[in-house]
Amino acid sequence: MGATVHSGKPARERLLDAAHELMGTIGLARATTKEIARAAHCSEAALYKHFASKEDLFVRVLAERLPKLSPLLTALTAEPGGRPLEENLTEIARQAALFYAESFPIAASLYAEPQLKRRHDEAMRELGTGPHLPVEGLDRYLRAERAAGRLRPDADTFAAASLLLGACAQRAFAYDAAAPGDRPPVDDFARRLARTLLTGLLAAPGAGTSEVSRPER
Repeated sequence: MGATVHSGKPARERLLDAAHELMGTIGLARATTKEIARAAHCSEAALYKHFASKEDLFVRVLAERLPKLSPLLTALTAEPGGRPLEENLTEIARQAALFYAESFPIAASLYAEPQLKRRHDEAMRELGTGPHLPVEGLDRYLRAERAAGRLRPDADTFAAASLLLGACAQRAFAYDAAAPGDRPPVDDFARRLARTLLTGLLAAPGAGTSEVSRPER
C-alpha cells in the first residue's frame, strides 16, 4: 500500500488514492475510514476535514479516479446532432464498460451485508447520486437526439439506455471469474454494442451517420 500512496501528495489526494485502492482490494464494506486514513498516512480527523462521510469519499473516488461517464453524457446532451450517432454510442459504451469494470468490484462487497447496503443507499440518496443516474443521463441524451430527428420518433430511449449500460455492467460481472483474456476487448465490445443498438433506434437506414454499417446477418 505504501508504494502507491505517496506521502508527498496533498492529504486529499492521498486519501482518494488510498480509498480507491482499499475499496478495490478489500471491498467498500471493509474499507473503514480508519483504514483509509492509516493507508493515506494521515489521521481519521483529517479525512473528515475533506470528506463528510465514507459515502462522500466513495462518490469522489468514482468521480475522480474512475473513467469519466457523466461528463461525457452531459456534453453530448448539450449538443445533440453533432458527431455520428455510432461514434457517440461507441464512446459511451467504451467509457461505461471501463467504469463498471472498475466500480463493480468496489461496490460488490456491499451486497454481502444487507444492513450496510441499506445505510449506504440512504446516504447515496442524501448525496443526490446513485447507480441509476447514468441510465437517466443516457436517456436524456437519446431523447435529445430523438428531438433532433436522428432517432425514430417512437424510439424507446429509456429501454435503449438500460440495454446499453446493462450490457456494460454485465461485461464486468459475467466475466469477472473468467480466465484471463476471456473478457470481450473493450473497444470491439463497445463498437458492436453501439451498432446493434442503433439498428432499433435509427429513423431510417443510415440516419444520423453516413458511417453506420448494418450488422452482418
